[in-house]
Amino acid sequence: MDYFSESIKKAIRTVPDWPKPGVAFRDITTVLQDKTAFRKLIDAFVHRYHGHKIDAVAAVDARGFIIGSALAYELNASLVLVRKKGKLPFDTLVEDYELEYGTASVELHKDAFKPGDNVVLVDDLIATGGTMLAATRLIRRIGAEIVEVAAMIDLPDLGGSRKLQDEGLQVYTVCSFEGE
Repeated sequence: MDYFSESIKKAIRTVPDWPKPGVAFRDITTVLQDKTAFRKLIDAFVHRYHGHKIDAVAAVDARGFIIGSALAYELNASLVLVRKKGKLPFDTLVEDYELEYGTASVELHKDAFKPGDNVVLVDDLIATGGTMLAATRLIRRIGAEIVEVAAMIDLPDLGGSRKLQDEGLQVYTVCSFEGE
């Protein structure tokens, strides 16, 4: 991990035993509150995709919106919101995915992309990968191309980034909390 990634990782607060015992919650609000860390974070993504033809940034509800909006602006790309079911006002496509104890759904406006659009899908972190996989299925159903799936944090012990890679997706994360 380079210095750039390490400095962002150091800015992330770890809250032990939240929301339940045994969970180490990675709190990104400390990165957002630190203007230097936040700028480095957005710059990491901008530098990653600068020079690529990116038509849209798809951002996952809700913390992905923070990264996605700044990235879309900097790349001169559109911003598309991948929302929890029932939050979008127009014609949508819905994709269900499995949770530890049940299912959830994400949705996307049917006209969010044009076939062939190059899309970067972003969220704050990759844990089990369920939400990101559901979002990729929605994007592909419209006919857009996923350039990469990206997040600030990877939690590789939970297997999400591996699942995404197994689906043929390129995955980029700024920092990782493996075995921590």
